[in-house]
Amino acid sequence: MSALLQDDLIEQSHLCQDTAGMNVMSSMIRGARRLVHADPVLLSRFLSPPLLCRAQNPTLLLTCQHNRKYASKQVKGQNKEQRNLKVKPKVDKQEVEIRQRMTVAELAQAMNKDFDHVLEALLNTPVDLDSLDPDSVLEEKWIKKVVTQSGMKFRWAKLSQTRERPNRDTHRRPPADPSSLVPRPPVVTIMGHVDHGKTTLLDSLRRSQIASTEAGGITQHIGAFLVQLPTGERITFLDTPGHAAFSTMRARGANATDIIILVVAADDGVMNQTVESIQHARRAKVPMIVAVNKCDKPKADPQRVKQELLAHDVVCEEFGGDVQAIHISALKGDNLLALAEATVALAEVLELKAELSGSMEGLIIESWTDKGKGPVTTTIVQRGMLKQGCILVAGKSWAKVRFLFDENGQVVTEAGPSSAVQVVGWKDLPSAGEVILEVESERRAREVVDWRTYEEEQQRLQKEQSIIEHKQKLHQEEYMKEKAELTHLSWRQRQLVLYRANKAKFFTRPSERTQRDGPSLSLIIKGDVDGSVEAILNITDSYDAQHQCELDVVHFGIGDISENDVNMAETFAGSIYGFNVGASNKVQKLAAKSGVPLRLHTVIYKLVEQLKDELSSKLPPLLMENVVGEATVLALFDVSMGKKVVPVAGCRVQNGQLDRRLKFRLIRGQDTVWEGSLVALKHFKDDVVTVKTGMDCGLSVDGDVTFSPGDVIICFEELDSPQVTSWDPGF
Repeated sequence: MSALLQDDLIEQSHLCQDTAGMNVMSSMIRGARRLVHADPVLLSRFLSPPLLCRAQNPTLLLTCQHNRKYASKQVKGQNKEQRNLKVKPKVDKQEVEIRQRMTVAELAQAMNKDFDHVLEALLNTPVDLDSLDPDSVLEEKWIKKVVTQSGMKFRWAKLSQTRERPNRDTHRRPPADPSSLVPRPPVVTIMGHVDHGKTTLLDSLRRSQIASTEAGGITQHIGAFLVQLPTGERITFLDTPGHAAFSTMRARGANATDIIILVVAADDGVMNQTVESIQHARRAKVPMIVAVNKCDKPKADPQRVKQELLAHDVVCEEFGGDVQAIHISALKGDNLLALAEATVALAEVLELKAELSGSMEGLIIESWTDKGKGPVTTTIVQRGMLKQGCILVAGKSWAKVRFLFDENGQVVTEAGPSSAVQVVGWKDLPSAGEVILEVESERRAREVVDWRTYEEEQQRLQKEQSIIEHKQKLHQEEYMKEKAELTHLSWRQRQLVLYRANKAKFFTRPSERTQRDGPSLSLIIKGDVDGSVEAILNITDSYDAQHQCELDVVHFGIGDISENDVNMAETFAGSIYGFNVGASNKVQKLAAKSGVPLRLHTVIYKLVEQLKDELSSKLPPLLMENVVGEATVLALFDVSMGKKVVPVAGCRVQNGQLDRRLKFRLIRGQDTVWEGSLVALKHFKDDVVTVKTGMDCGLSVDGDVTFSPGDVIICFEELDSPQVTSWDPGF
């Protein structure tokens, strides 16, 4: 038997040498089994005792198998523990706060790195590193790239509330001590209906003043003039009596007018503008004197005028009231002295007084630009003394007073209350009706002007924002009204309603489809589950920029994108947005062939961002004008070109440069006279393409244009600026 086993083992070894693969393995297994059952003693010579299990005892065999299995599991567990020991502990990444349009320097500071570190992180990107400097603005994707390449994580910065600027405005002083007040001349405004003699009365008062004084010389340029009576009293008349300007003054809270002279024609009586003037006077609580003019006319009836005034609560003294009525003839100058005396008497009753000390306060009644003096204002001094060298603020302009001129055009060094003077020294031209306040220094004046400019800008922005919100509200109401029929339906029922509404479009030929006037985007939305589709639909329902680009969801559903979805998107010229869904190669090829965009996402924020980008891409670019140069026309020439005489403008470039290839605009005063291209641009006798600042040139334009010395020629280029959708989904 032993010889048989030895021969069998020898045979198996020979097979191992001559054969390979599965046959050898199976033969060795069969031989080993026969050896175990035949002679275990002989087998023990080849195997160690601990690994030998007797085949005759099934219990021992089972135990051996269990031990082997248990040992195998124990080894596996030990290897797992060893692997766990080798795992490195989790390290918290540095968090970097980022925001839109960060510069390289700001990003490096947020990461606590230097400028070179940001450049190293952008080495393998399309960014042109040579053009980057610390003030260069990075796109959002490159900001994220730098942070992630540096082994950090980013988070968006919260919108911080803008810090409220301190109020740096200046205001009127509080009322002065009555003991420090002194009498002042009254300031009188003449009002009334058109053609009732207001201007004639002013001219007569001027003439009477010229006749009563040797110096004469009351200039009409100042817009206000002083009348001095023989008794020594003085009256300041304003030459801007229109009710509109008066209303502006009252709206600003100015108390420039002390008395109103209401001019009523004796032959016409009370007219519409007369009533309006009465209302202005009553609203401003300013006393009136009625001047019944044109009493020299045959049809004049002063009593009828007084009776008509009773209907408007203007009761003259002869009817028991407190309003003086003076009969005059402005054309002939009759009874003008009585009118002046009545004005002085009313001023005494009013006890008009003002403070001479302290900072100056006044009102601008007229403003213009003088060639030699620059911006000039006619000012009524209301309080304090206006002196040469004072620092004044009016509206959004300020001045250091260089010169003061009185009503005779003479230079004065100071002006007291109720005086009308011309002020020279304004940095910018202020508006008529502005209140003038004196400040202590030029720095303080700049602070006040900066604050008022900022405040006006904020008010304008708030006004525009309220208009935008109102329009958005109206649009949202209209949009929700259209959606009201679908709100009570589930999204599956809405899907059916949308399909029925758009069913007719599926069967129309592409050439028969109606084209929308403005930009539009049709969407097909596919999601993996109901909740995903519902979430995306809620986001699209919040779209409120239909005035920019019309957004229309034509179909939505669950599951991967199919060929039917692609065909539907092609019908509506829309896009397909998929969330956590896929598209087969066949569908992708069909979409590429049909020109249908496939937008597949697994993160909803990225889906919304791409949707906003696509909506923005549908909007037309904004046309922006960039002024390249500005020139002034100095002289005109006529150049003969063959039989044709061409007008040529001799110009000098004031700013920038003139480029013949760009567009030009001719400005005369405040009006645009011509716009187009140049025919020729020459420097001396040479044809040139560009002419720079300070150089003289000659140019001729395309078209029949007449130049004038002093015209301004603007060279500009038109640039397209991309437009961004105003829709904010909330994240």
